[in-house]
Amino acid sequence: MNILLKRAYDPADPGDGFRILVDRLWPRGLSRESAKIDLWLKSIAPSNELRKWYQHDPEKWPEFQKRYFAELDTNRAAVTELINHLKRQNVTFLFGTKDLQYNNAAALKTYVESKLAR
Repeated sequence: MNILLKRAYDPADPGDGFRILVDRLWPRGLSRESAKIDLWLKSIAPSNELRKWYQHDPEKWPEFQKRYFAELDTNRAAVTELINHLKRQNVTFLFGTKDLQYNNAAALKTYVESKLAR
């Protein structure tokens, strides 16, 4: 099992494996044909309230992760679906933001890896 992170705007690569968009909103200006997304798992994304509160402010990152992980803990169906894909193949979490470090895909990777390590 390997989890990669990649902007949805970046070209698809065979090494990406199964490509999952983990944002609630479709990336602006990106056509569905060019995106080469295998699954859009909106339900795994942070709530609109949390997303709007966070606004990609690095100072809010620790609190964002805490709140997002709490949301994920109550979203068993989406987490289970995601983990099932990870058990079968390499997966790339796709996201739309320009921020490569402090984004929901990075937080989701941390969360999933901690669950799988148990």
